[in-house]
Amino acid sequence: MTHPLPPKPLPEPILPGQPLTALAPMQDVTDLAFMRVMAHYGAPDYFFTEFFRVHAQSRPEKHILRSIDENKTGRPVFAQLIGEHVSDMVRTVKELLKHPVAGIDLNMGCPAPKIYKKNVGGGLLRDPAKIDELLGALRDSVPGLFTVKMRIGFDSTAHYEEILGLINKHSVDLLSVHGRTVKEGYRSEVHYDFIGTAARIVRCPVLANGNITSADKAVAVLAESGAAGVMMGRHAIRNPWIFRQCRERFALHTASRPHPPSSVFTPTLADVREYVARLYRETQQPGVPEQAHVAKMKKYLNFVGQSVDTDGAFLHAMRRAMTEAELIHVCDRHLMSEPNKHFSTEPHPGLIARPNCETPIESCSLDSVSA
Repeated sequence: MTHPLPPKPLPEPILPGQPLTALAPMQDVTDLAFMRVMAHYGAPDYFFTEFFRVHAQSRPEKHILRSIDENKTGRPVFAQLIGEHVSDMVRTVKELLKHPVAGIDLNMGCPAPKIYKKNVGGGLLRDPAKIDELLGALRDSVPGLFTVKMRIGFDSTAHYEEILGLINKHSVDLLSVHGRTVKEGYRSEVHYDFIGTAARIVRCPVLANGNITSADKAVAVLAESGAAGVMMGRHAIRNPWIFRQCRERFALHTASRPHPPSSVFTPTLADVREYVARLYRETQQPGVPEQAHVAKMKKYLNFVGQSVDTDGAFLHAMRRAMTEAELIHVCDRHLMSEPNKHFSTEPHPGLIARPNCETPIESCSLDSVSA
């Protein structure tokens, strides 16, 4: 199946004419509550759901559907799928198109071993023929926007340009590229030059993804890669103001004006304390034990803590909290002792949010954050 049609127009960004911004899909993170929190601090142009797992017995997960059906952010939400069986994927697309989705997104990048060992997510990158079949079937099934998120290869980039050719062949409308291979996980440098290759080869807009830590880094990556926009995941958990900051920074950049630090919003530690309180409240669910919710909060705060202090004292104390009261005490002690102190735009060097995912000596065993 060949689809030589040009890409369809995407929804307008919040500020027309600016580079696009998107919140990366992250398992156990980008649910309805988290999207709501992000929108409060400055929504991205586009949201993507956690992936719907597709197999013979699957039905779209109800909690993920809520992030589509109950979305009040005013921003489009794309539904992401992960799977390989064409008939099941097509069936699921038909079910999802009954909901107010902005489009359908195919996951070809998840690097979690338990995912790619099933030949889905990043595992698909080993098999261009399968990708050709899957893209063709999905393009035929999606009358609206069809998008893809991928990495630059599985354990090498040998198939990369061939797969980019398939993106063109099947008239994909938006391509998000994480500039690492699946096997590189989150540990290597990001190969932004390969994202640049995609921006040159494919006919649709390309979003650059991978370790875009700040608005300044977004501007630099766009300049290097020529991408149409940026997709950010982990660093939006750390800094929920990052999409607002990007828009402000893009405005300064395109106006060719100097960039004094005060021109882009800089949160204080008091602002971070308010973010933690809002995140705790919005993500709390009836019937979930306190200790389980505190454990979930600590996953978010592992990222937030990278910008609180240089020596990691907040991270050290937060990881040992077991109750809501203990967690609040840690936050108050470390965030409110100097409430007007600036929250660092970039993560402090040497502070690792997920040691087993981000250090070279161990493989990634936590797949809850997959962007």
